[in-house]
Amino acid sequence: MVLYHHEHWDGTGYPKGLKGEEIPLPARVFAVVDVWDALLSKRAYKPALSEDAARIELLSMAGKKLDPGLVEVFLQVEGMDSKAHTP
Repeated sequence: MVLYHHEHWDGTGYPKGLKGEEIPLPARVFAVVDVWDALLSKRAYKPALSEDAARIELLSMAGKKLDPGLVEVFLQVEGMDSKAHTP
């Protein structure tokens, strides 16, 4: 799971350049949660985003870096409608 969580849905990630469902499901789930945590966390190089801003950013990564179906499910579990407030 950890080895492949930097693979991107569109095939541009690493270490193997896996694409879509070639990426193991646990790694795809972990990637969504890891990105969510990074967006909401204050870091030395960036402020934390609000949940609304993080949701918009997560949606912008769906189909590129992240599995779009898992992003939608994640937002539903978090109690956020993936279609509301989209830019």
